[in-house]
Amino acid sequence: MDALGGGAAPLTAIGNGEVVMRKYFDGEYVNDTPAGGNGILIGQWQIEAALRERLAGLGVTVEYGARLAAITQDAAGIRAELADGSVIEARYLAGCDGGRSTTRKLLGISFEGNTEAEPAMVVGDVRAPGLSRDHWHQWFTSEGGGTMLCPMPGTDTFQLQASPETDEHGELLPPSLESFQRLFDRHAQMPEIRLTDATWLSTWKVNVRVAGRLREGRAFLAGDAAHVHPIAGGLGMNTGIEDAAALARTLGAALAGEAAEAGEEVLDAYQAERLPVATEVVADTARRYERVVEAVRTPGRGIEAGLE
Repeated sequence: MDALGGGAAPLTAIGNGEVVMRKYFDGEYVNDTPAGGNGILIGQWQIEAALRERLAGLGVTVEYGARLAAITQDAAGIRAELADGSVIEARYLAGCDGGRSTTRKLLGISFEGNTEAEPAMVVGDVRAPGLSRDHWHQWFTSEGGGTMLCPMPGTDTFQLQASPETDEHGELLPPSLESFQRLFDRHAQMPEIRLTDATWLSTWKVNVRVAGRLREGRAFLAGDAAHVHPIAGGLGMNTGIEDAAALARTLGAALAGEAAEAGEEVLDAYQAERLPVATEVVADTARRYERVVEAVRTPGRGIEAGLE
């Protein structure tokens, strides 16, 4: 059994474990940097599809549009009230609902740290007919800006990540196909390549935050609901999976009856194990991100600095 409960096989079949980063600097090709051995490149939607399929095989249905509205708990159990008025009762609740976690907010748990005021990147999925799909193309410039186009396995699209574009007043422009093309033209200097079919237009800000605690009675936080950090190093999903495994051990011990013998110590074990890890991962990825920001100013260097 793998860490994803038997769901890893389809991911390794789709994903690319031999990524080569092609570096350009001020519009000129510099070198190719293999990045294999650090995991596999795969789209988030592909991971989610594989996990939903695995859950369906276990008789679990993932529900969408079921917004959490309130949480109440007592010695007998915990109740989650949904926006439609329905109530789900259980022994324990796991809040795995991302950096903007409703669960965390309803529980009154602080999210300590900082968020940069302005986006560090614009992102989106695009097609780029005529551009090689054998490399993760990374164009950086001497002033520290850049555009990257990463071919997503099993698709004909690239994920674009780029420095935000500003207008004549220095105000940030929202992500759009037109803006993506201007950024690409500026950094890549390949006028023959025209980007098309932009989807998933978004921005990314640097967030460095950790929940003040991971447990409130019968409710727990895991994944991005408990900690958010820079993407350097690609540690986000792994850390969330490790949270889930630790929480499963804790709840398994509680449901097996050990909690009655050990009292609160069994339930406290999850936070005792994972909160120090979250704090260190957040600090580590912040350091990795700083290395990347500095590295991209040197020809032939780039995001691999976050893996070092």
